[in-house]
Amino acid sequence: MSGKKVISVVGATGSQGGAVARALLDGGEFAVRAITRNASSEKAKALAELGAEVVEAELNDETSLREAFAGAYGAFMVTPFWEHMSAAKELVEIENLISAANAARLRHVVWSTLEDTREVIAIGDDRMPTLDEIYKVPHFDVKGGVADAMFEKSGLPTTYVRVAFYWDNLVTDLKPQRDADGTLGLHLPMGSTPIAGIASEDIGRAVATLFERPAESIGNVYGLAGEQLTGEQIADAFTQVLGEKVTYRPATHDEFRAYGFPGAVELGNMFQYYAEFPESYLGRRDVGLTRELSPNWLSLPAFLTRHRERI
Repeated sequence: MSGKKVISVVGATGSQGGAVARALLDGGEFAVRAITRNASSEKAKALAELGAEVVEAELNDETSLREAFAGAYGAFMVTPFWEHMSAAKELVEIENLISAANAARLRHVVWSTLEDTREVIAIGDDRMPTLDEIYKVPHFDVKGGVADAMFEKSGLPTTYVRVAFYWDNLVTDLKPQRDADGTLGLHLPMGSTPIAGIASEDIGRAVATLFERPAESIGNVYGLAGEQLTGEQIADAFTQVLGEKVTYRPATHDEFRAYGFPGAVELGNMFQYYAEFPESYLGRRDVGLTRELSPNWLSLPAFLTRHRERI
């Protein structure tokens, strides 16, 4: 590779990692080592064409991670909870990432994290189901309640990036649906509470900026959100982009949990956390700071327009 400092990007063919890899390549200050399980995938090939070095590694294989981090200056780390939906597996992945990073003596790690929802809703609070006996929203609680402390204890020079709801979800599993009456309905179980959201592209650009500012960013937590929008405002954005009325018809949290698809209960809990504890969720994410880190940030209408073919 060039003489530039190398950033190893975990999950480089996923939403977050892919956005970070592309933003770093666009910025030009760093060389990118894209870490993936399958270097022959179309997404991996696309990163290689953009100039990334693509290497294979598994998060459950520390040896492969050590090889992927060897000689690198830094790494962006994210864990793929939704691939296995196991808090126990995620903790093993995090342990492997930290151990491999220490072995490689990385000088800057950016860790994609979330908060511990149990700070505001106790395990014994029956308004929300308890999962695995000790979590309310496992993919939040493992990171904020356990992993962040693991990074701090490790001594790694770490920047903590607390992400928000991906607008990307609105063009995939959570996009508007054609209801029985023939109209388009948006059924996010948010009630009337705004949600903090962000395009994955803006996560990538913000992370790239933080890598460029190590003296400022290491040791600090950055809560990212491009906007805070209500369900009505999200539906209006769809109406604007699609040219067809989209109506906000929120499901209740219990209705959402009862949909039965894998992860429905956890996602229902997540949306309940968003809706009932906005001081915790919205209060940990800074729209102004995010826009400073990603100056050409995407509004939701701009994001939907860019990805209209996926809706």
